[in-house]
Amino acid sequence: MNNLIWLLRASRWARNPPGARKVRLVLLIMAAGLSIAVLEWLNLWPGWARLENARPPKPPY
Repeated sequence: MNNLIWLLRASRWARNPPGARKVRLVLLIMAAGLSIAVLEWLNLWPGWARLENARPPKPPY
């Protein structure tokens, strides 16, 4: 069922694509996230911005 929803969304997007500003915004957000991930991977992310004592989330009951 979920695949059908994505197909409908893709067909709507193909008929009416987003504007250049929206595409640029999405690409900018993706680049920012990727740059943060690379900085973290290279251990260049500042110590004050790291999470300490990270615990796994509790499952909802």
